[in-house]
Amino acid sequence: MTEMNTKTGEQPTYLRRMHRREFVKLLSALGLGLVAEQLLEDTFMAHDAPIAQASTGDTKGPYWGMVIDLETCIGCHRCVYACQATNDTASEHLWNILIEDQATFAKPVFVTRPCMHCEHAPCVDVCPVRATYHREDGLVAMDYDRCIGCRYCMVACPYGVRVFNWQENVEPNPQPEAWGSPEVPRRPRGVVEKCTFCSHRLDAAAERGLRPGYDRAATPACCVICPVQARQFGDLRDPNSPASLALKGRQAIVLRANLGTKPRVFYLLPR
Repeated sequence: MTEMNTKTGEQPTYLRRMHRREFVKLLSALGLGLVAEQLLEDTFMAHDAPIAQASTGDTKGPYWGMVIDLETCIGCHRCVYACQATNDTASEHLWNILIEDQATFAKPVFVTRPCMHCEHAPCVDVCPVRATYHREDGLVAMDYDRCIGCRYCMVACPYGVRVFNWQENVEPNPQPEAWGSPEVPRRPRGVVEKCTFCSHRLDAAAERGLRPGYDRAATPACCVICPVQARQFGDLRDPNSPASLALKGRQAIVLRANLGTKPRVFYLLPR
C-alpha cells in the first residue's frame, strides 16, 4: 500500500515519482542539469586524482567524502529510512531525500541529496552566532545551544539541505527497527538541523578502534544500509579508501560546482 500524507493526500517527498519537466526543474535548482553541455561545464572530473587538498581543517587529517553512484542506485529508499531512523528526524524534516528521473537515461536514475558539507560553506559564513561551523575535520556542524533560529543558513544554503524545527518533535520515530534505531538526541524546537554525515559515529571511531568507510559502526547509516553499495564513504586523502576507489576511472560531478562551495558529495554518472 502506498504511503500517503494524511494532511495533504499526497505521497511524501521521498516517495514521489517526478515527471521529467518537474525533475529537471528541481535538479536545476540544485545545480545538477542533465544536459551534456551543462554537465561538461560544471563537471568535476574524477579519475586517478579524485580530489585536491582540503582548504579547511587539519590538512594532515582525514578528508571525509561521500560518493553516490547514479548507475548503481536502485531507488529502494533504504538510505532515506536509515537516516531517519538513526538521526530520529520527523517525516517532514528528512535530512536525506530521493528524487527519480525516468526519462533521461535508458533506465530510471535516482538522485539522493544529503548535506554537501562544503569546504566553502555559505551557511557558515552567514551565521551571526557561529552556531554553524566547520569541525576540525572540515565537516559542517551545528551547535544547537547557540542557534537562535534566524534561518540565515537556510537561505544561504544553495542545496536546500536544512530544515527548521517550528514545533517540538514528540511523535514516535516512524521507521521500524529494521532500518536502525535513534543514536542521537532529538533537536529542540526553534533550531535548524541537517545531515551530519553521522558525525557521532566518526567521533567514536578512534576510541573504538574502528575505521570510517570500512567498519559499519563508524560509517554513515545511509551508506551502511545500501544493498547495492551505491553509496561509499571514506577519507579521500587515502587512495585506498572505499570513497577514493569508487571515484577511480569514473566521471563524477558535484552539485553547483560553479559556485565554488567545494562539496564533499560526489555523484558518479551512468556509464
